[in-house]
Amino acid sequence: MTETAARSIDGLKDIPYPSATSGSEYVSGWRVSVTLLTLFLVSSISQVDRILPFIMAEAIKLDLSLSDTEVGLLTGVPFAVCYTLLSLPLARAADRGSPRFVLVACILAWSAMTAFGGMAASFLMLAFTRFGVAAGEAGAFPAGHAIIARKIRPERRGMAIGLFAMGMPMGAMMGFAAGGAVADTLGWRVALIGAGAIGGLIALFALVVIGPMAPLRQAASGESFLRSSARLLAAPAFRWLFVGAIAVGFASAPFYAFAGPFLIRVHGFTASEAGLAFGLLQGLMGIFGTLIGGRMFDRAVQSGTGRVLGPPAILFLIASVTTTAALFAPAGWVSVALLVPGMLSFAFMLPWAFGAGHLVAGRGNEAQATSLMMVGSGLLGPALGPLMVGMISDAATGAQIPNGLALGLLTVPVASVLTAIAMLIANQRIAASFARR
Repeated sequence: MTETAARSIDGLKDIPYPSATSGSEYVSGWRVSVTLLTLFLVSSISQVDRILPFIMAEAIKLDLSLSDTEVGLLTGVPFAVCYTLLSLPLARAADRGSPRFVLVACILAWSAMTAFGGMAASFLMLAFTRFGVAAGEAGAFPAGHAIIARKIRPERRGMAIGLFAMGMPMGAMMGFAAGGAVADTLGWRVALIGAGAIGGLIALFALVVIGPMAPLRQAASGESFLRSSARLLAAPAFRWLFVGAIAVGFASAPFYAFAGPFLIRVHGFTASEAGLAFGLLQGLMGIFGTLIGGRMFDRAVQSGTGRVLGPPAILFLIASVTTTAALFAPAGWVSVALLVPGMLSFAFMLPWAFGAGHLVAGRGNEAQATSLMMVGSGLLGPALGPLMVGMISDAATGAQIPNGLALGLLTVPVASVLTAIAMLIANQRIAASFARR
């Protein structure tokens, strides 16, 4: 499938698109590897900076005399709202201007705020720096995907998106391991300042490696990013992708928030045992899922049928069954093993969902498509999903129903089924548009 053909998918041909380039920006040889390494480092350090307060929460709470509510505010709903909503204008800037400039500016912004967080003397100052981290990170993924679309040839983009996404589980593993070790030996402030300094170095590396990128020429439409987002969401294929992203958020957020407490409460795991079992498997599944998912997506696109979402939909259906079984398994090790398909499904989905979104949106709108998918998965699910699980668990416990947390966590397989349905409908829509061409 050519990039020009992708512009007409599912009725989006009326959107004003930038002029296609001749492909002269595509990199080749060792530059491909260096570009992807750079984006992997960006994704990794963004995840490290985001999750450091989780592993260091007790030390921060003690040092600044914070309440649990204040700790929750540092990493909860306000962070999610700031991160997801700011991604839209930053994605627009990456699509219409220089994604390299947007990416480097965002890295410098969140790295500086991470370092300033290590100097915070109060809750308000630390909260301000976390909002700054969210604002900076909001543009990283959209700009990174825009760079991939401009620098990496179409037949390798699924793998490129997978490598970029692989930085998330790698960053989480490094953040929990290195962040905890540094915090225990040198203190949480040194950990934040050190992470900010590393981010600054990566920003300079990205500035040199990626190289100048001229803005794409576009038709003079004067259309705002909100209106263009509405037009994209009006396309049936992308609308179902967006619904699937929302469902993923309701599946993944409670899964990661309560899987550890579930193993501790129901199966008697210690915190270290739950963290080791769940954290290690989640990291490995994240690496495996993003890489294999990216490669399989490339093959699906090259088939020319337009059926580019079937495998992740099937995996989510399988995960819904195994996750349900895990919640009522008699032994802890059986429960952990049955949670693995769920871990894999979330990582495997990333290159498929983003790649399909890019196909539907067309050239010059990749960052905006990524941003909208991030809004779908990162706003409602993380804000409401864990709350729903907690309310169901509390109600079941109050009614003296055993294993109340497992009942609450049934929202995860339900959301997984809804994700699969949305992906299958989007898959049918995209395939139908291919058949009409």
